[in-house]
Amino acid sequence: MASLHTYINRGSHKKIDLPLSWIEETSSKLTPELNEALQRMKLDDEWKSAYLLAMLCPDKKSAEQFLGWLDKLDTKQMKALFAEYSHPYPDDLEQYRTRITALLREWHLQYFSKLDPAIGHALEQEAKARSKMLQKLPAESAIDETTNGLMFRPLPGMSQLILIPQYHFQPRNIVYHFDHYIVCFYNARLYFGDPDTIPTPDLNLLRSLGEKNRLKILRYVAEKPRTFIEIVRYLGLSKGITHDHLAKLRNAGLLYAHLEGENVTEYSIRTKSIYQVENKLLHYIEARP
Repeated sequence: MASLHTYINRGSHKKIDLPLSWIEETSSKLTPELNEALQRMKLDDEWKSAYLLAMLCPDKKSAEQFLGWLDKLDTKQMKALFAEYSHPYPDDLEQYRTRITALLREWHLQYFSKLDPAIGHALEQEAKARSKMLQKLPAESAIDETTNGLMFRPLPGMSQLILIPQYHFQPRNIVYHFDHYIVCFYNARLYFGDPDTIPTPDLNLLRSLGEKNRLKILRYVAEKPRTFIEIVRYLGLSKGITHDHLAKLRNAGLLYAHLEGENVTEYSIRTKSIYQVENKLLHYIEARP
């Protein structure tokens, strides 16, 4: 889901760690029919419905199992599943199920099934490591370490937070709120590049500090949590530029993003990441091939 989310989220292609060449290379591997269908897709309520179905699938250890489950769902069953949530679902459920299943299956066949197995293995190891961490640390600390600074505020009726590591949308996160639970496909901070080159997550951290307005933001939110509008007014910059600065600081793990559901309400400083800057830089410099 996260790989297709990344592909159709055209506004984020220049903001993720994967190079633009990934889009071009992936597009060249897809049939014209699938490319055309994906060009029409948007990150709208219908796409969010696909995420909800993925979460509701009773056995989702593999893409094949999820797709097989979708194939067998009828309109009555889908309506019963969606009826338990306030999320608006498509009017013509049978047409929607047929279309979204076909798109997901073709994406799986033409792209996901051919993905480097090292990526899937690394994600599995990440998930296992974080599960062990949850057993040792308080929940809030484990969530912080896992998501690199996301703080989920308890909401009325919310009973579950599901954290799933993802690779394609790094360094960003995908967060969806479905009534009593929140699902977060978090930036797993995986790196498969040249071992002689500083890992991209560490480079993002160092780069994020190389701009005076970002340093001003850090000093401003160090006093107390601040809203987006407060930060815009403090900097005297446009909302767009301010948002970009905040995104780079968030992606680097230098800010806590306080969320209510899917929405960020405030930002505060994540001091522990500032202390890590020296260690990460020295670790790279002193490492020997």
